Amino acid sequence: MNKRKVILYIAMSLDGYIADEDGSIDFLNLHDSELNGTSQSDFEDFYAEVDTVVMGSKTYQQVVTELSPEDYPYSNVISYVLTSQSIKVQEENVHLVNEPIDALVKRLREAPGQSIWIVGGSSVVTPLIAANLIDEYILTTIPVILGRGIPLFQVQEKWLELVPIQTSLKNGYIQSVYHKGTLSEGIERD
Repeated sequence: MNKRKVILYIAMSLDGYIADEDGSIDFLNLHDSELNGTSQSDFEDFYAEVDTVVMGSKTYQQVVTELSPEDYPYSNVISYVLTSQSIKVQEENVHLVNEPIDALVKRLREAPGQSIWIVGGSSVVTPLIAANLIDEYILTTIPVILGRGIPLFQVQEKWLELVPIQTSLKNGYIQSVYHKGTLSEGIERD
């Protein structure tokens, strides 16, 4: 049985922040179809390969209260929200889980299904990188330097392999795709 692919698909500032100090993501220009870093059809193609999203409770709360309060954007897939607290959930396919993210993702990878999309910040991403559970990183860089805020990565050194396709999008957005690095051990640097 093939394991399901785990994908981090996210946008960040040029200096690696996913939100400003207050947690706002206004710099992403939410009105723009380029929010996810791709054209709408490219995003739809990506999303068609996903049947599961995993996020932290802060991301979930931001989605349902600020970003899309009237229409949960992941209603047609299964959502797992990591939380140790009881939060109100009205969406049918949303499951609250209180277990380590790496254990959850290992369990989901072994179950039948399509790709698993990691949606959220460093508290979700960091343990997955440490456990080497992210297969693909699709990172959209927004041409803004925030200077401070909430960083995407808070991990030790991790080498990745760049897929030789980078996409320049409107408004100066750049999308890069990386796979787990197979060259991460023993690389000599100048």
